[in-house]
Amino acid sequence: MTKSLSRSNDKQGFLSIILHAHLPYVRHPEHDSFFEENWLFEAMTECYLPLVGVLDRLHSDNVDYRLTLSLSPTLMTMLRDELLQTRYLKYLHSRLELAEKEIIRTRKQPEYQKLARLYRRFFLNALNTYQEQYQGDLLAAFKKHQATGKLELITTAATHGFLPLLNVSETAVRNQVNTGIATFKANFGHAPSGFWLPECGYYPGLETVLADAGIEYFFVDTHGVTDVTQQPWNGVYAPIACGNGVAAFARDPESSQQVWSAKEGYPGDFDYREYYSDIGFELDADYIAPYILDGKTRINTGIKYHRVTGDNLAKEIYNPRQALAKAYEHAQDFIGKRQHQIDRLGATMDRPPIIVAPYDAELFGHWWCEGTYWLECVLRLASENSHGVQLASCGDYLKQQPSAQVATPAASTWGDQGYSSYWINEANDWIYPLLHKAEQEMEKLARDVRGLALTPLQTRALNQAARSVLLAQASDWPFILKSGTTIDYANKRVTDHLARFNYLHDSIRKNRINERYLTALEIMDNIFPDIDFRDYNPPSAGASSKPGRFNVR
Repeated sequence: MTKSLSRSNDKQGFLSIILHAHLPYVRHPEHDSFFEENWLFEAMTECYLPLVGVLDRLHSDNVDYRLTLSLSPTLMTMLRDELLQTRYLKYLHSRLELAEKEIIRTRKQPEYQKLARLYRRFFLNALNTYQEQYQGDLLAAFKKHQATGKLELITTAATHGFLPLLNVSETAVRNQVNTGIATFKANFGHAPSGFWLPECGYYPGLETVLADAGIEYFFVDTHGVTDVTQQPWNGVYAPIACGNGVAAFARDPESSQQVWSAKEGYPGDFDYREYYSDIGFELDADYIAPYILDGKTRINTGIKYHRVTGDNLAKEIYNPRQALAKAYEHAQDFIGKRQHQIDRLGATMDRPPIIVAPYDAELFGHWWCEGTYWLECVLRLASENSHGVQLASCGDYLKQQPSAQVATPAASTWGDQGYSSYWINEANDWIYPLLHKAEQEMEKLARDVRGLALTPLQTRALNQAARSVLLAQASDWPFILKSGTTIDYANKRVTDHLARFNYLHDSIRKNRINERYLTALEIMDNIFPDIDFRDYNPPSAGASSKPGRFNVR
């Protein structure tokens, strides 16, 4: 079902909000618990479940909204993983227990105890939504809302590989794109019409890969359109056609700055909850020990008592009612500014403008506590506005406005300085020669075994080698190495996946595959169950001109 678009006057235009939900594949069955798995649990509790709550309320109130959600294949896989689902329930019960303890500890501090009770309700609601309402399956929740025609679901590359730097091999790019789409189809039963380029990383020619994969549209950063050789007539407020049936939509800088800007963006308002003030770092070590890593390493618990307050000031206690009122004001401001944009643009454009507002989903609720409420208010206000802003997906817009100016977007990302510097620099440039070598060896391996009669064990090993290549290509690890957060873990992720590939490659070449070790790798990296190593040597690539060093006994 596709929502129809109407245009009641010459100054109407459209707002397309896109949330990109992604986390790297972190799953460690070899450990009883693992710190980085909390990335998923925090996002589920503070972002994804609250987002489901927003959609449920909008549906219950029959609000005529439109929203696009991009779900990465790694995130989809983790949300449906039984081990992680079990661990998440344990995580939620632990947070509930801590909230109960906080209610007792703050009994002589009524303002703090009020917040402790709020957190208990918050965790109870998360548990009820997750376990009772959706039986631990958040993808089912999103699929339900997709079926109403109001939520459009799209996806991204398999492991969020940074495609401009993988483009030394077109096969590497194609496998990232095609595996991502296949994972989406396996979970939702149909292919997506849109595609989120990891980090909005685009290079000329990528549209060919997307067209071959059946994609109709993708997103680039603002300068991906403004820097094209032939200036677009409508700037970033209408898509450009790539000349092959695929359209590129550019990010609107104004709506982006209002939300993302560290100085001017809404989340930095003094009334909002302070993310970095968490009892996991503030309370006595003995008291908090059962709720942090190994009872020693302090981590976020999700229970935070202070508001942003202001620079160089002692943090004041958080006032939820005041914060939500501010979020509503900011939602009104956001819609008002979009109306002014549309009024201004409508006078010069040959079609209704579309304002494309893409954001990381994890900003809403996780980094910006009130963000999901702000989003709900924006969707409600836009749905009530009959003469200004109308919500639409980019797919909706293409159906209404099928013709577009033909141009090739410029190479671009939405990273710092707009290009690839955040993903290749002095902190992480060592990664790429190793990734390129592994990709080259995987392609050669697939080429050399083509036409040979393989045993089931050899096929499993080849498929697991392909998984290791994809996992090593994730853009998250070079990003973390540059940002300087969990550097040791990011370094280990890259080197571990490459080491696993190298081990499998050598084992396959020598035909000395250790099934026990292979099984252990399959358990640890339990992703892309339908992967086929033959995709690294597609039929169009032709057979090997030289015999390989592969022995079949």
